[in-house]
Amino acid sequence: MGRLARKGTGMVKLCTLSILLSLLVPAHTTRSPDCGGILTPSGLSYLAEVSKPHAEAVLRQDLMAPRVLDLFLGSPEPISRNQINSVKVAEFSLLLIPDTGLRLSIDVDLGITPALSTTKVMRLSILVDLHVEMNPEGNLELVTSACKPTVEEMQSTEEMESQSSSSDVDEEINIDKICLEVSKLLLLPHEQLMSLTAQFPVTPSCQVQYLPLAAPMFSEQGITISLQTTFQVAGMATPLPVSPVPFSMPEPASSSPSHLILAFSEHFYTSLFFALEIAGAFNMTIPSPLTTATMAQKITQMGSLFQEDLPVMLQAVFRSSPRVVLEEGKGALKLFLTVHIGAGSPAFQSFLSVNVDMSTGLLLSIADTRMMISAAVIEDIELSLAASDMGPVPAALLEELFLPTIREEVPAQMNAVLSEGVFLPHISSFTYTDVNVTIHKDYVLVPCNLELRARTGEQTTAG
Repeated sequence: MGRLARKGTGMVKLCTLSILLSLLVPAHTTRSPDCGGILTPSGLSYLAEVSKPHAEAVLRQDLMAPRVLDLFLGSPEPISRNQINSVKVAEFSLLLIPDTGLRLSIDVDLGITPALSTTKVMRLSILVDLHVEMNPEGNLELVTSACKPTVEEMQSTEEMESQSSSSDVDEEINIDKICLEVSKLLLLPHEQLMSLTAQFPVTPSCQVQYLPLAAPMFSEQGITISLQTTFQVAGMATPLPVSPVPFSMPEPASSSPSHLILAFSEHFYTSLFFALEIAGAFNMTIPSPLTTATMAQKITQMGSLFQEDLPVMLQAVFRSSPRVVLEEGKGALKLFLTVHIGAGSPAFQSFLSVNVDMSTGLLLSIADTRMMISAAVIEDIELSLAASDMGPVPAALLEELFLPTIREEVPAQMNAVLSEGVFLPHISSFTYTDVNVTIHKDYVLVPCNLELRARTGEQTTAG
């Protein structure tokens, strides 16, 4: 029995050794993308649509707030000669400028009441050129490269008195302040862009982070950003295997009605399973319906190993990292396990080890901003004897004793780990709807629409 106890301890050492060896695989030596996204012209139009009421609220607060001098003098009403008493955004649009950035055009109708006169309407037009830069910290920033505001009279009910000249109106509008803070009029201030690079939990000990490799590219198809996925295990960055094939965002075949097109390489999914393996998330303890006595009926040598009837347990570890293979219309998850079979609790005593190679279908779906990943039906499975304290055991007997349990429990326990989903790259306050998940050879394409307010939508499944 002492030798058996040492063998249980040896399995723990084997798990530790496999983790250490995994850390020695060739890691990213250069920054290489494994996923990305394209914000289409339709997505820009939606962003402009939802930004319009937001911009109106910001401008109303800035333009209609009492001035400091009025508050200092204690006047219940502003004492300036021209008072802005209404702000309405009439037009708000975003236009792509290929190879450059964005052009933001805003028309704002201002209701202005001069002293001793009736209200007139002035049109404040703001034309802004914007682009996105990546700062030294690796975060994206929305930068104003040009800002041209103009003010003109739209209508009035009577002639303006001479003292209410356009310069008087200009005094009420701090043009410099508007241009300086024009990015606040969009629902993408710096804080929102920075949320793209936040760390998101996968499991309690594993986090995922999407890092932009460069500033986005602007073209007629939209705004394209390439991302590199990194994983932290127990707070430390995990070296990932090098992608054998460089990944680039596939170009849309035609003008897409979707707001956003996300793409994930085959290497992205393999890296995810690799990180979870390193985190120990897939180390499994599997109950078995067998006992040492029932096994002794099939393998007579069992009787000499155990004098009492004990429940048989299975402990599974990966002997090689899981691998994801994407083909047109389907995905597969390939698993390479060593299953140690033994008895005893809490001191597990292994008496048999079996290598298990299996392939399962891969199901992908989207819920809010998470990708739900699960192993489907096992398509292929092979068992072979790795080590035995009972001499040779025929492959047919291994399958009879352990195959049903392994077939059922391994996918179920992996799916339990993946049940919370994996956060996709996203900007806070937006979620994804109208999703279509399509698996292609070597990558997954996810066209979707943006939704300002998060809500739980129906999942769209592919597999």
